[in-house]
Parts: sequence; structure tokens; C-alpha cells
Amino acid sequence: MRKAETAPAPEAAGAASAGGGRLPAAAAAVAAVAALLALAAGTVLLDVLARGTRVPAGAELDPGWTSALAGLAQAVPGVLLLRRLPRHPVAWVLTGSGVMWLLNGAAAAWAAYAVYVEPGLPGASVAYWFYLRLGAALLLQLPLLILLFPDGRLPGAPLWRRLSIASLALTAALPALRLVAPVSVLSRHGGVPLPPEIARLALDPVALTLPYVVWEPLLTAASAAVVVSLVVPFAVTVHRYRAAASGGPGDADRRAQIRWLTWAALADMFVLLLPLVLPPDVPAFLLTVAVALTSFAVVVAVAKHRLYDVDRLLPATFGYGVTAVLVVVVDAAVFTAAAGAVDERQAALAAIAVVTLVYLPARTWLVRTVRRLLRGPREDPYATVSTLAERLELAAGPDEQLVALARTLAEAFRLSYVRVEIERPDGTCSAVEHGVARGPSVSLPVAYRGEQVGRLVLCRTDLTQRDQRLLGDLVRQAAAAARATEMSAGLQRIRATMVVAREEERRRLRRDLHDGLGPSLGAVALRIETARNLSRTAPEQADAILARTAEEVSAVVAEVRQIVHDLRPPAIDELGLRGAVEQQAGRFRGGLTVALGGVLTGDDEPLPALPAAVEVAAYRIVSEALANVARHAHAARCEIGLAVRDGMLDVVVRDDGVGIGEDVTAGVGMLSLRERAAEVGGDCVVTCPEDGGTLVRARLPLAEKREFTGV
Repeated sequence: MRKAETAPAPEAAGAASAGGGRLPAAAAAVAAVAALLALAAGTVLLDVLARGTRVPAGAELDPGWTSALAGLAQAVPGVLLLRRLPRHPVAWVLTGSGVMWLLNGAAAAWAAYAVYVEPGLPGASVAYWFYLRLGAALLLQLPLLILLFPDGRLPGAPLWRRLSIASLALTAALPALRLVAPVSVLSRHGGVPLPPEIARLALDPVALTLPYVVWEPLLTAASAAVVVSLVVPFAVTVHRYRAAASGGPGDADRRAQIRWLTWAALADMFVLLLPLVLPPDVPAFLLTVAVALTSFAVVVAVAKHRLYDVDRLLPATFGYGVTAVLVVVVDAAVFTAAAGAVDERQAALAAIAVVTLVYLPARTWLVRTVRRLLRGPREDPYATVSTLAERLELAAGPDEQLVALARTLAEAFRLSYVRVEIERPDGTCSAVEHGVARGPSVSLPVAYRGEQVGRLVLCRTDLTQRDQRLLGDLVRQAAAAARATEMSAGLQRIRATMVVAREEERRRLRRDLHDGLGPSLGAVALRIETARNLSRTAPEQADAILARTAEEVSAVVAEVRQIVHDLRPPAIDELGLRGAVEQQAGRFRGGLTVALGGVLTGDDEPLPALPAAVEVAAYRIVSEALANVARHAHAARCEIGLAVRDGMLDVVVRDDGVGIGEDVTAGVGMLSLRERAAEVGGDCVVTCPEDGGTLVRARLPLAEKREFTGV
């Protein structure tokens, strides 16, 4: 199993310190979120009030609500992460970035309102100065977040640490220069003159007066450095992911955390491509969506909440994103081509026909193909069931069938780990595994005909209703096949046992007849022949020989009766099962009181015609139970019950003896009881009731069972 990664020192300390002040921390978090929401609401209100007011392009005042919403998308998750990890640097960077975005949006909204809607309001210079000077500091927060992700530390390797610090320094160069550069220099460098309303504001409280020939190369180099410096954070991320591939403690979690950041970058890419096909007013809102996705990914990764969901989210995002792009591109191309032909009515009808007959089926096929690539074979349930059926047919035994089931489930549901456990009829458990356990798992029961026969362990917890139905169908099919194979193997074993038992019985009969009856009858024939020879000359001697011969014949007859009795007790055919049991009980009476009846409901009623095998099994079970009572129970009374209920013959033998001790192991007699019941498809249980004694209860089916016990 994967071990949990040791938490970084800042996290551990934060978690420890937060334990005693949980309520104050929660209250502070609520207050912080409320303040952020209030600031965002005020910014949006100012933008609404300024709606319709013309702001010159030279003022470079973007709508404040876009920055405010983007700030909320960072600050709120950051505050929630701070509540859980109050000393984690990533949480502070995320929160600080959100607050800066909010302040930047509020400054832009107030500057626009105080300059163009209600001129003369206080704070216009401060708001525009903040927006102009400190807005560039937002560039520093993304690379800082990436370099500190996910444990809040810069890279440990000296080279990568130096590169990271250099990258942050290059990124900070432009915000630092814009903080002290004169407004006239910034306006000239941007190539757009400031409107008179903005130029009249006090915007140079700390400006450095230097020639433009000095400022121009500095600002140009700093602007280029921002783009170049972004390469280092992404290179550091790749380095960290490759370093985590060594497989050390916590490396699996580290890779999953970096995959969450990769997913955010992928999702942002597709989101930012939407402006190409959406109305002009929508792209401003997409910035908030992209920032929110990134913040969500950072919070999940740092908090390690459901880390391994990204293994399904990442390929799904890529696949659906590519599908959406392709569909939009093809849609645009097709309808553009069709629109060019609408000048003539016939051409328009032809274009509609082409779109309906050719394009729409191709578009459906494209979407279905991509969904199959993403979701795997389970997108086509019939093909998945067919594949499993084919593999089950080729499997040689139950264990190979379980392997086929695990493999099919792993392929169909894109599972990293599958474990199938099935209980055998003999009480043993067979288990097969496919893949490597990673991430959270779920255990599902495997049932067959309403009885749980095992369990299924999957490293996946987000199966849809459709997936669960398909999973149930596959497991039921595999369980039925495994049970059928078990039954077939059980039948083969029983058949082999029956053949062996039959041959052993034939050998015993042959031995008894050959070694017992054969010599005895041969001796009788010789004595009769001898008596015939002596009958005339020595009649008295011949008579004595015949007398001894008669005794030997009687012994032979008794031996024949014993053989017949061993095959099937004659008393059953002569007296019936109840009479034969009564006769057998009479042999034990004396020191033991044996009563037949009064134990079961209906055990005083006549028994119907019973199968011969059931009669013999019941007679043998009663005889063996009576023998055990007489030998071991030290009982004074024994009761026997025979009754037919629900197509079963109930056989009960109960005594008032000492019972069976916990340290007593089952002997030959106990095993014989169970074996005789199992031979006819029934069962036999020996228990010790609370009121004392021993209870032997057997249930023997009167009709042939459809399946063997335990299958």
C-alpha cells in the first residue's frame, strides 16, 4: 500500500497551532470572506453606476468587476486553505494574490467613477496611482505560486533554487520600475498620451527624475524579462515531477499534486480559447473562470483532498476540450461553406441536405469516438460484455475466470487497481489482483442468487449510475460463470468419488464373498460329500458331520444377512423407516430411555414414501447418533423425531447428557453424520442447547436439488 507523505514542517506546525483555536479561526475566516465579498460588491456597484460613461482609451482603465471577481476566485479559496493550513506559504500567496486583484479592481472602479462620473470626489489620485503603479505587481504572483507549489518551499537543488530566485527578480523588475517611473515616461513608453483628466492627478509622489533615454531601455528590458522569467517556474515544475518519479515516500502524492496544476493549465487553455467563438462581452468573465479553476486545483493539491481524482479528470478534460474545439471548428467551416451557397434556393436546399445527411452523422461519430477514447470500452456496454464472455469461455478454471473478470473491469472502467475475492464452497477464499493500488478504494459485494459470495475492491469512487449498472451486469455474469465452473468441478469430484466408492464397495463385496462365503460354502460341500460316503458304513459319524455342517450353513446365512444389512437395512423395507428406527432404538434401551416422537411438529404422523437413499441416510444418522449418546453422553433420556416439512425430511436426535466440550474436536462419528447428509444433498448440524445435552439435526431433501450445498 502507498504510504502517506510526511507533512512539511510549516503545515505540521500550523495544524498543531490551529487545534486549540478552532472557533476563533473559523470566525476570522468568515469575517475575512465577508470583507472580501463586500469589497467585490462595492467594485461591481461602482461599475454599474459608471455604466454608459465614456472613459477614454488613453486612461487604460479596465472594468473593475473583472479584477474583483478574479480576486474573489483566489482570495476565498485562499482563506479556506489558510483555515486548514494557517502557516502554509502557498495559502498566503493565494490569499494575497486575491486581495491584490480585489484592490486593483476597486482602485480601477473608483478612479473611473471619481474622475468621469462624479469629478472632484476624494481619492481619485490615490486610486489611479495604485492601479497604475501596483497593478503590475500582479505579474509576480503567478510565478511565485508555481515556484512554491506544492509544499511552500523553493526547489532544494542549488541550481534550481538560484534560477528560481533569478526568475522572481526578473519578474519583479517591471513592477519596481513602474513604481518609481514618472507618469510621463510610462505614457510615452506605452505610446498613448494620458487624457487631461488623468494628467491633472497627482501621480508622481515618489518618481525618480531620469532622462527618457535611461528609462526606455530599462522598461523595455523589464517587459521582456517578464516573459522570459515565466519559463523557469514551468521548468521547475517539470523538474519536480521527474524527481518525484523515483518512487520514494510521498512521491506518488507529489506527482498527483503536480498533475492537478497541469490540469488547471490545460483547462485554462481551453477556457481562454473560447473568446475566438464567443461574443465580445463574454471573454472578460472567462478570466474569472480560468483563475477560479487554477485556485481550485491549488487548494485540492495542497490540502491533498481526493488527489487521485485528477487521474480521470486530466484525460477527460483534454479529450472533451479537443472535441469541443474540433466541433466548433468543423461547425464554423461547414456553416460558413453552406452560408456561401444560400444565394440560390437550390444551393441552399443542397447545403441543408449535405449538413443533415453527411455532417451530422460524422459529428455524432466524432463525439462518440472521443467519448470511447476517454471512457474506455464501457462506452460500448455490449462490446464489454461480449469481451468478458469470450474471455470467460477461454478460461480453463475458476481462478483464470477471476483473472479475466479483473482484467476486463480494469480495461472497461480505466481502473488502476482491481481485486476480486470469491469464497469457495469448501470455505476457502480465492483472490486475484490486477494493477497497483493507488488512491482511495471502494469495496463492493459480489452476490449470486441473493447470497454474498465475495467482494470487489476498486480504486475508484465516482462511478456513474450507468457505470454501476454495467459493473453489476459484468460481475453477475462472471459470478454465474464462476459458480457454473465450480459446480462442474464439484460434479466431477463427486462423480470421481462415487466411482471410487462404487469400486471400493465392489472390492469389499468380492473380498467378503471370496474370502468368507466362498471357503465356507466349499467346506460345507466337502462335509456333505464326506457324510454321503460315511452314511452307509458309519451312519453315526456321518450324522455328526451333517450336524456340524448345519451349524456352518447357519453361520454363512448370518454372514449373508450382515452383507445385505450393510447394503440396505432390511428392516427399512419390512417395517418402514419409522419402524426400523424404533427397532434400532430398542437395542439401546436398558440404561437409556429412548423415545420416538414428540420432538418435532408432525413427527407422530405417518411418513410418506421416501427416496431409498434418504431412508438409508436417515437410518444411518439416527443409528450413529444413538451410538454416540450411549458411548459419550452419559444421558438418561434420548428423543428421536422424524417429520416431513417443506419438501425436506427433518431428523432430530436430542439427549439430556453432558453435551460436547469446547475443547473436543470432531471425531469420525461427527464427520460421518455430515457426510451421510451431504451425500443426498442435505446438511447435518450438531449443537449443544443452553438447557444442556446435545442436539443432532439433519435436513434431507426429498427431491433432487438443482445445486449443491454452498454453490
